[in-house]
Amino acid sequence: MKYTIKDLLADFPDDNVCLDYIFAKKYPESEGYYRVKGRKCWSHKTTKHQIHPLKGTIFEKSSTPLTLWFHAIFLFSSSKNGVSAKELQRQLGVTYKCAWRMAKQIRSLMEQDGDLLTGTVEVDETYIGGRKKGTAGRGAKGKTSVVGLVERGGSVKAFATNNVNSTTLTGLVYHNVDRSAKVMTDEFGGYNYVKLHNEHETVAHGKKQYVRGNVHTNTIEGFWGQLKRSVRGTYVHVSKKHMQSYINEFAFRYNLRASSVPIFEVLLARV
Repeated sequence: MKYTIKDLLADFPDDNVCLDYIFAKKYPESEGYYRVKGRKCWSHKTTKHQIHPLKGTIFEKSSTPLTLWFHAIFLFSSSKNGVSAKELQRQLGVTYKCAWRMAKQIRSLMEQDGDLLTGTVEVDETYIGGRKKGTAGRGAKGKTSVVGLVERGGSVKAFATNNVNSTTLTGLVYHNVDRSAKVMTDEFGGYNYVKLHNEHETVAHGKKQYVRGNVHTNTIEGFWGQLKRSVRGTYVHVSKKHMQSYINEFAFRYNLRASSVPIFEVLLARV
């Protein structure tokens, strides 16, 4: 289901509507409370207990209008390639510092869940970012190593790592893949111990073998392609310090690609 800018403007025309929405979603059972005039809180008519719906959300302590926050969330939800702080600055008319903080806060809503991947799971690693030109092959200088795991026809998980040795790779499979799943990788030796936890098959990329029957890593490589194109085209440079939040963003968007609920609504629910 597509949620458009027209829908956004109709549903959330001003800050009061945005605030009422947050209150209603966060406190669905709030009988007896009324909005305190001129304040962003509700008070109970008899006990005088007060509720501050923005507390504990990404909007807490922010002086930026809620309509701009909702617009920013809409931009993140509707963009396939992500939204840079510079683009938020242009679209919202805020300072770059404010735009950068908003983007960081919105990405915090996109953290990956702890559900285990099942069925057939492809695992692969790649290298992203860095100001220096990377060298060919594994261990590219100046870049961040990223390991991805994708359930065919399902969800993807991806993690920025300090290395891609056997301990790291085996650990990621162990903690993110169900024991019943069949794991498929290339022939890299770092995956040798995956067979201790899961059925494991490989393709020999070094020998130009990319598909062997049902064995391949094409799905995760497709995710890498989208992620790298977006980082280069939208963000240009992503530091290792913030890499995981950007990876989370694209994994989140990938995992909701077939959702019947608009991503905008999913993000608002996570607020």
